[in-house]
Amino acid sequence: MGCQLDGNGYRVILRHTFTPLNNSRLGHLCGPLDAHLRRIEDALGVKIAHRHEQFKVDGPKAPAQRAMEVLQALYEIAQRAIDPAVVQLTLAGDGSMSDEDAAMLVTRRADLRARTPTQALYLDNIAKHDITFGIGPAGTGKTYLAVACAVDALERAAVQRIVLTRPAVEAGERLGFLPGDLTQKVDPYLRPLYDALYDLMGYEKVQKAFERNVLEIAPLAFMRGRTLNNAFVILDEAQNTSVEQMKMFLTRIGFGAKAVVTGDVSQIDLPKQQLSGLIDAERVLKRVAGIATTHFTSADVVRHPLVAKIVDAYDGQRKRSGGH
Repeated sequence: MGCQLDGNGYRVILRHTFTPLNNSRLGHLCGPLDAHLRRIEDALGVKIAHRHEQFKVDGPKAPAQRAMEVLQALYEIAQRAIDPAVVQLTLAGDGSMSDEDAAMLVTRRADLRARTPTQALYLDNIAKHDITFGIGPAGTGKTYLAVACAVDALERAAVQRIVLTRPAVEAGERLGFLPGDLTQKVDPYLRPLYDALYDLMGYEKVQKAFERNVLEIAPLAFMRGRTLNNAFVILDEAQNTSVEQMKMFLTRIGFGAKAVVTGDVSQIDLPKQQLSGLIDAERVLKRVAGIATTHFTSADVVRHPLVAKIVDAYDGQRKRSGGH
């Protein structure tokens, strides 16, 4: 390791040789046209150079060391091509959690685990509480990890079925006014839940689960009047529920059930004079035993690096204007 002084403080040059030499793994590590290396550079503010198996990271000490840790972690899983999302997930981790420390979930994604301390807390809260709220910006894994926990619980026979729901707020829940049959009417609002299930279970397994009635996806309005026993229930986009809808949902929970409520209070689509059921529930239920709340921030965003910057920019603007 070399060290040199610049106008802003100490920078370091870290050198590492990946051995034994494996050109296929090195190619997967770097990505197409070194795309993975460029992503690491942009995220951490460092420069990465390499010649064959010899890598050099130049930058401020802490980011340079983090970049080398990320490179090492990616090299260890580089037997096959690395998805850009995996690179971003690895960058999002703070290095304080080993693979042994991070909870593993039984899904089709063998590599699925918490990538940030907040995600780890979220998974722990879901495991230990009957009702868990996950609140924070887009891209932090709130919904995806909740669905993964549901799939895990179903695979372990901890629950008998999964129920996923969202408020169809854009239609004002008045689905009868939309064209097409019921499936065509509700699918646009529920598609992200389908996508997560297909990724975590596989298309054929999801279809079979629907046929056996162990998997249900429906608009929130369809939950009224039901009691859900032995089920893993997820309410997504909960910031768009009314106070009455949130109370209705939470009182559907039966014996042997577990519920996760996710939402982003910075993206409320309700009329301005209407209070979000998610904001109200957090305030009303904060001292109720058996309920946990996990707050995510832009530091937990595991999508493209620009997403975290966009979240921070909008949050800053909202605070300056006195919004909530």
